[in-house]
Amino acid sequence: MENKDQLNQNSESIDQNEKSEAANNAVESNANQPMLNEQEKNHLVELMTGKTFTETKMTKVDEPKEVKPVSEKKAAVAKVKTEPEAATSKKPQEKEAPNAIISEHDKHRIIRLMSSNFNPQVQEGSYDDASINEDKEHLGDLAEQEYDYDKMNKQELVELLEEIVQEQDIRLIKNQVGNIKGAFLHLNKEEKQKLKEVFLAEGGKEEDFKATEDPLEQRFNAAFNIFKHNKHKYTELLEKQKQVNLEEKVKVLEEMKTIINSSEPLKKTYDEFRKLQERWKEIGMVPATELSNLWQNYHFYVDRFFDKVRINKELRDLDMKKNMESKISLCEKTEELILENSVLKSFKLLQKYHDEWRSIGSVPMDKKDDLWERFKTATDKINGRRKEHYKAIQDQQELNYEKKLVFCEKAEELVAELPESIKSWQKKTADITNLLNEWKKTGRAPRQINDEVWVRFKGSLDTFFNAKRDFFAQLKEQQMNNYNLKLALCVEAEKIKDSNEWKKTTNELIHLQKEWKKIGPVPKRHSDKIWKRFRSACDEFFNRKSDYFKDIHKVEAENFKKKTELIEEIKNYKSQNDRANDMEALKSFQRRWVEIGHVPFKEKERLQSEYREHIDKLFDTLSVNRMELTEQNYQKHIEEMMDSSDDNRRLSRERNYLANKMRTLKDEISVWDNNIGFFSSSNKSNKLKEDFEKKIEKAKHELEVIMGKIKAIDKVIQ
Repeated sequence: MENKDQLNQNSESIDQNEKSEAANNAVESNANQPMLNEQEKNHLVELMTGKTFTETKMTKVDEPKEVKPVSEKKAAVAKVKTEPEAATSKKPQEKEAPNAIISEHDKHRIIRLMSSNFNPQVQEGSYDDASINEDKEHLGDLAEQEYDYDKMNKQELVELLEEIVQEQDIRLIKNQVGNIKGAFLHLNKEEKQKLKEVFLAEGGKEEDFKATEDPLEQRFNAAFNIFKHNKHKYTELLEKQKQVNLEEKVKVLEEMKTIINSSEPLKKTYDEFRKLQERWKEIGMVPATELSNLWQNYHFYVDRFFDKVRINKELRDLDMKKNMESKISLCEKTEELILENSVLKSFKLLQKYHDEWRSIGSVPMDKKDDLWERFKTATDKINGRRKEHYKAIQDQQELNYEKKLVFCEKAEELVAELPESIKSWQKKTADITNLLNEWKKTGRAPRQINDEVWVRFKGSLDTFFNAKRDFFAQLKEQQMNNYNLKLALCVEAEKIKDSNEWKKTTNELIHLQKEWKKIGPVPKRHSDKIWKRFRSACDEFFNRKSDYFKDIHKVEAENFKKKTELIEEIKNYKSQNDRANDMEALKSFQRRWVEIGHVPFKEKERLQSEYREHIDKLFDTLSVNRMELTEQNYQKHIEEMMDSSDDNRRLSRERNYLANKMRTLKDEISVWDNNIGFFSSSNKSNKLKEDFEKKIEKAKHELEVIMGKIKAIDKVIQ
């Protein structure tokens, strides 16, 4: 907005310029009066090199307004000069010219007066001012910086916005801020839409969804508020300055009017008038509503002044000739732009040349239309090339749209029938990914339908990847269930791997291996580890079994003889009527039976039955409680530890050992309880479940015994 106002206030109308021409033509009837000699003419030409008159401002930068006929211009000038606010008196008629003719004496006097410190006038509102030119070039450089905001993420957009809002000059950054805002809001909207889709996919209701503001959004809002604050402050200051400038320009007009009506010497009034024109040029923008009226009054007083001074027509012709040369140069530069490869660069330079054209003064009337037509023709060609450039872009976007429609159809075809195996999912994922890559390589579609076609394509992608996520989530759940089942088999195998019941344990392990094969795959990260654990337990048992059966027959024969002798010893034992001795004898029998080891398999059950029969009879005969025997045995063990030199250390180690064993049993009971919950209702699962329940019951009984032992140690320690 500010740039546009600046252009408006730095231009003048061709119609208004006609006033100066008409005013100077009013004295052509005095051509028979004495003229300046050649030396005086040359001196005036050297001194007065500034621009005095300007041509029109064009209504649009790239579409110059057509020049009005001279008759229309003169009518407009006459109307302006008769307006009450434009001037306090009408333009002098030609009949007054004789009173204003300069004598030979006055001519020489003008030359002497104008020979010292002549300050040539520069067209007000042009861009010759260094500071304005610098600002325009900087603004142009900034505008040349093109960012692909669509390829930037939210973090990059926020950081860029936070950087550029530190610039206080709003004109330099407002376009970039707008582009950043659009790109950020687009990304933010997509993210919230994805969050909403995930929320709905997880079973949430649409009315319950509420997106939270993330830190990047908060930083964006903070930076954008800085921009809005600076813009508001800039606008306020600008409007205040415009009002001050209006008052200053009104003062300049009043002073011009005073000079015109004064009777001061020509040298003094001429210098003062030039200074007023310089002041007018230096004053900045004014409110747009006052712009037209100010310029009308300004040109009216300029015309009045030069009517009064009656500068020699030949000097004016020289000035117009110089203006013509400047405009010819601009025509040549503009024609060179037709060959410029960069459409953007040629269009920006064209705007600059139009600014310069407006700031150049009048040219001879017989050349005016020809020059304008030449300049306008080159302008039209550049504008036409620009239109063709954007037409080509539009055509390419239409082709992109057609390609993207094909991509949409292919994506919809791919998701019409979803895969049912991992391999099929992998293949279709590759197809979808390739399709997405092709989409990214294809340029944008026309703006009005670009979002629409993307939503359609993205809908198919979302359908595919949501279904894929559900498939693999279900697969993962199934694999975790398989993992827990195999984990239970590992625990079972490890529990029996140290058993010496070779046949029974062999059958149980073979059964566990068959169950293992029936269970499906487990998560890949657990597969090798759990298999090695299960196989290690099986291998350990079968290796021990293999080693054992190498010399089994000889060992079993010796054990058979030892156990037979032990049974005879139990049968022949007689009570000594001493409870302690009887208890010790029973413990010795039991310990020796366990230590002997295996016997031939065919004799195993007979010997075990015979042993149990005679040992039970002995218990009944001696009236000894088994639990009491266990406690007594452990109490004796404690007493033995207390008799040693490091009794406290041994008791402490024993207690720690029992405490660790108690924790291990509790953990095992917890794991077994947890594993029972994973078993489904089937014969196979029920069998495993019963086995686990027996293990839990046995472990709980063992836990009670351990707790009793810990209490016994604690009593001794206290």
